[in-house]
This record gives sequence, structure tokens and C-alpha cells, in this order.
Amino acid sequence: MPELDHVGIAVPNLTEALEHWRPLVGSPASGPEEVPSNRVRVVFLSVGGTHIELLEPTEPGSPVARFLSSRGPGVHHLAFRVPSVDRALAEVAERGGQLVDRVARPGARGRRVGFAHPTSFGGVLVEFVEGP
Repeated sequence: MPELDHVGIAVPNLTEALEHWRPLVGSPASGPEEVPSNRVRVVFLSVGGTHIELLEPTEPGSPVARFLSSRGPGVHHLAFRVPSVDRALAEVAERGGQLVDRVARPGARGRRVGFAHPTSFGGVLVEFVEGP
């Protein structure tokens, strides 16, 4: 059974977003990490047994930049920890769901990730993450 790994939140500026989120969650943020495969810079904040991932676009045409342009800052995706991203993506496809990724790609924290299209989960972008 997958576990919630993190909630991704799109923000226009990591530094400004951290000023709001860090006092709320009371935990230090990870160091900023650039994720070229997603064209974002991210930080993670620990909350209980999961994380909040703040995502700042690094390119104007990136998916997160487009999200911010059309919807503004806010919840971008839910990420679930799975034993195999490729298997999780295949299972979504077998059920007739749409995928953003057919196979895993490099993600933050050195993990393999893959995304299912929001139409597969009632309008919610879902990320699968291979976790420790």
C-alpha cells in the first residue's frame, strides 16, 4: 500500500514561501535542490511522517511556471511512495488512466519519480516516488 510521501506546492519564490511555511510547520527546510528533469528548484519541510515540497520554476515555460500562470500559487500534486515507479505507472495505464510519464525519471532527493495525469485521479496530479 503506498504511503503519502509529500504534498507539492507551487510557489513563485522559494525564499518568500519559506518565510510563511517554516514558522507554521516548525521544522527547518532542506537545502534548495535544482531538479533539471522537472525544471524546478525545490525545498522540503518535514511535517509529521511526510513532507511539504515547495516548487519554484527555473524556466518560464516549465510545467510549474504554467501552473502558476494559470492558477497561481497552491497545491500542485500529491506524491505517493511506491516500491516501483514503473510498476505504479503501468498499473494506472492498465486501468485506462492517462500518464505524464511512461517510465520513471530522475527526481528530487536522488529518487526516481513518475507522474500520472490529473484526469486519472479526479483532477489531481499524482506523483509516484521510489523511496527508501
